[in-house]
Amino acid sequence: MVVTEIFKSIQGESTFAGLPCVFIRLTGCNLRCHWCDTAYAFYGGQRMSVEEVIGRVRQLGGKLVELTGGEPLLQKEIYPLSAQLLSQGYRVLIETSGERCVGDLPRPVVKVVDVKCPGSGESEKFCFDNLAVLERKDQVKFVILDENDYRYARDFMKRHDLRSRVDEVIFSPVFGRLTPRELAEWVLRDGLEVRMGLQLHKFIWDPDARGV
Repeated sequence: MVVTEIFKSIQGESTFAGLPCVFIRLTGCNLRCHWCDTAYAFYGGQRMSVEEVIGRVRQLGGKLVELTGGEPLLQKEIYPLSAQLLSQGYRVLIETSGERCVGDLPRPVVKVVDVKCPGSGESEKFCFDNLAVLERKDQVKFVILDENDYRYARDFMKRHDLRSRVDEVIFSPVFGRLTPRELAEWVLRDGLEVRMGLQLHKFIWDPDARGV
């Protein structure tokens, strides 16, 4: 598999925000979101075996691991990697664009599935098969650029009854482009039962830094 970086940091997103976590960032993505903050993972990377990746995770320590990218589901090794991590007692999260079906991943993996809003330029790419395989423990995330994106997310959530599928629906503002206060005001105005996500790691370290 091709890996951009493996590092330990503080989880910045999802309901696991604030916890120490080992991140495995795989190389390559087939989407080009306008606000992407990990474009450095589109190309390059280092070829590693599943065993080498797990060895590096073991060196870093801890029991929470996130598979991310790029788009991790583009690489077939993601399936044996996630299965082996689970078998060794790790709690495994995957952060995915929502363009690929998550149904073949081991069930214990916590799937954090994006739904791309219009401001990303990729809002037509969602794989609707994901809605049928999501479980309560999984999470659906919308990254929101402006009020148009907010309305899109709000309407998508209601139209597909996401709250009946997963316990957590997350609305996250594009860092530096939409203020958390604006998004909070819209959520409160409309009485939405969603969680706001604020990319905690970007408040702790340099927002443009890699490997944190």
